[in-house]
Amino acid sequence: MSKLKVLSGREVCKILQKYGFKEVRKKGSHIVMQKQIGKNTITVPVPDHKEIKKGTLMSIIRQSGLPREEFETD
Repeated sequence: MSKLKVLSGREVCKILQKYGFKEVRKKGSHIVMQKQIGKNTITVPVPDHKEIKKGTLMSIIRQSGLPREEFETD
């Protein structure tokens, strides 16, 4: 298992968009991303910060269901 990259909120949003998530709103310092899967909706809030903390990034990965490898260093 590789180390997680240090990513900004915008970079995380770009990765989520690659997997079909769309920005639905921006409120305060958070960007809310959503993806429709059948009748279900996955909602992931992403802090719009220069650097996202490791624990927050892990939470985003869990909520989105994306492979961790997308967020790791090579």
